[in-house]
Amino acid sequence: MKNLQTLGETLSQNLEKVVIGKRNAIELVMIGLLCQGHVLIEDVPGVGKTVLARSLARSLGCDFNRLQFTPDMLPSDVTGVSIFNQETRKFEFRPGPIFGQIILADEINRATPKTQAALLEAMDERQVTVDGQTHSLPRPFMVLATQNPIEYEGTFPLPEAQLDRFLLRVRLGYPSALDEVSVLEGQQLRHPIEAIRSVLTAEEILAALETVKSVYVAPALKRYIVELTHRTRNHGDVYLGASPRGSLGLFRAGQARAALAGRDHVLPDDLKALAQPVLAHRIIVNPAARLREVTAERLIQEILFSVPVPGGSFDA
Repeated sequence: MKNLQTLGETLSQNLEKVVIGKRNAIELVMIGLLCQGHVLIEDVPGVGKTVLARSLARSLGCDFNRLQFTPDMLPSDVTGVSIFNQETRKFEFRPGPIFGQIILADEINRATPKTQAALLEAMDERQVTVDGQTHSLPRPFMVLATQNPIEYEGTFPLPEAQLDRFLLRVRLGYPSALDEVSVLEGQQLRHPIEAIRSVLTAEEILAALETVKSVYVAPALKRYIVELTHRTRNHGDVYLGASPRGSLGLFRAGQARAALAGRDHVLPDDLKALAQPVLAHRIIVNPAARLREVTAERLIQEILFSVPVPGGSFDA
């Protein structure tokens, strides 16, 4: 696990050259990468959502494609299209931009539901079906999507099925005053992203994915994960709770966080730190609770306080 810890520190330091003062957000994105999960970066305009996604892509020796979602985009603009070749008298498939390893889906909520649905199969099954033919996507494959939560003009809310396919939701927040001064100084002559170089290869990432899977999760912690997700389904203020995919996401994310810390086992603190990023976007608060300004994040916090944390060796 020490090699994986070193790998994580190298990648983190590379990203922090561009995304200043956002160590927690960077760690969450790295966890998503090591779990082969997809990450939704949601925040107000101008705080670095797209820059973070582009910086990660530049830091990895992987194929990178960017999708700028707009209301007039069609599903074929994402997945590709079959074109008739006059010379061979056959249809040939022309892959769309989804056929990459790191995909930036910028302003994903600006696309219509029909176009958003084109991502569902790709995100869940790592394949795309066009005209009855199934085409596998390359590995590793990761979607980094950005969206603005406060601008509703010309946007379409992401359906629950698509939100559930994102392993993590990351929020950057505004930088501190000192960090913002560093941003001004760093971009005085040129944007620091231009100096970012690849520090990891696709082969190293695939090897890291297998290493993460071997991190030990004690039976008591598995029950703790399931209890947390079950509480979201049975809470009086919740209309829709976290799915079993949420339990699996918290399990995998806990393994990745432990590996990045150089450990070969998961601790309760790993799961508590990841509960909100992994579970909150999977929860729908009922209308009565929304009137009381109850949020999914607040509900997760209440559940974390109410569920006993496993003690001892966690093996019971």
